Order: sequence, then structure tokens, then C-alpha cells
Amino acid sequence: MRHHAPPHPSPAARQPDASPSTRHRWLPAGSEGLRYRLGVAVRAVAAIGGGYAVAALAAAVLALYLPTTRAEAALAATLLALVIYPCAVMGVFAARSAARACLGLLLPAAVLGALLLARLGVGWAA
Repeated sequence: MRHHAPPHPSPAARQPDASPSTRHRWLPAGSEGLRYRLGVAVRAVAAIGGGYAVAALAAAVLALYLPTTRAEAALAATLLALVIYPCAVMGVFAARSAARACLGLLLPAAVLGALLLARLGVGWAA
């Protein structure tokens, strides 16, 4: 006599339901898709707006700090900003969470903003 293996359970039977301890309290049951979509939306807005802001700040700072003529510094800074923007976008989507992605944009933006303000002397001239 041959023994037959029991039939495989359906995919729905294999996946356990999310327990209340693994879900956020403010999200209703079955809203994991909504949570995922909100995370992607936050990352997309951060990548587009925050990435542009970081690239623009980097271009401004590099244009002021590069030791060449104004025209060469502006051109080199713009070309480097064209590399910084997609790197910032990739960094946003590579981060573990949307909060870390936003923090990953805020820190460089703060440093670049401080360098820009220091070079322009805004706020320190009396």
C-alpha cells in the first residue's frame, strides 16, 4: 500500500491572521495595505521634495565654496547636484522606515543649510 502525503493547505490557511499586538491601534483590522501605501506616499513626497531641497542646498554650498571662478563653480556645483538628487531619492527608498528616510534627508539639509548661512553671514552680522 502506498501512503499519500496530505494535501497542502491553501495559502489563506497557512498565513496566520495578524494579532492585535502586531497591528497599530489606530489602524482598523485589515488595513495593512493602507499602512503600506501611506509609507510609500510619504517616501515619494520625501524623495521628490526633500531630495530636491538637499540637491539645491548642495549646489548652492558647492558654488560658494569651490575654489574656482564663479562660472566654473556654478557649473560644477550644478553637475554635482544632478548626481546628488538621484542618490537622495535612492536613499529614501532604501531606508528601513519612512521616519528614517525623512531623518536621512533632514540631517544633510541642516548641515548644508548651516554651511550656506555661515558663508553668507546671515544672522551674525550686526
